[in-house]
Amino acid sequence: MAKRVFFSFHYKDVIDFRANVVRNHWMTKPDREEAGYFDASIWENARRQGDYTLKKLINGALENTSNTCVLIGSQTYLRPWVRYEILKSFLRGNYIFGVHINGIKSKQGTIEQPGPDPLKFVGVTFSADGSTVTLWERNGDKWIEYNKIEGTSHFPYSANEIYRDQGYNLSKWYPVYDWISNDGYNNFASWVK
Repeated sequence: MAKRVFFSFHYKDVIDFRANVVRNHWMTKPDREEAGYFDASIWENARRQGDYTLKKLINGALENTSNTCVLIGSQTYLRPWVRYEILKSFLRGNYIFGVHINGIKSKQGTIEQPGPDPLKFVGVTFSADGSTVTLWERNGDKWIEYNKIEGTSHFPYSANEIYRDQGYNLSKWYPVYDWISNDGYNNFASWVK
């Protein structure tokens, strides 16, 4: 059965066409089951409506999804709304994975070197008893608490004993693929959990 996937991306990669290649590759498949997903993302023009409205739209788009796919371009790791979408997905329990898209030719026919992995720029720490999680983001060389979800960085959680009283960036648990070298067109459905 096809899963609902939320795509997180930098709008520049839509303009350059790279994000569209991944998000719309299902159109050349016989059916959604073969593609393995339904797209639950919101479009960038919604991002002009203010923080409260945008959070509401993102939260609504994440409803009924089980996967979040971060499309990784050159500047994706710096985008504040990408960080929000990743950490909100983590709190929801979505399976998160990244896909490098800079190897896809832009509408100008160019390719670029892979961009930094956004999952390395967001992280979590778990309390000693595992009952809470604190969200973090990297700002330059420093890690600061991330309080943009419901105005706090601390949330109830049930952490596995091996993770308690420790911190991790999210790249520890979630894979990153490359659309070109990992043959995303044929393998995307297997990356969705």
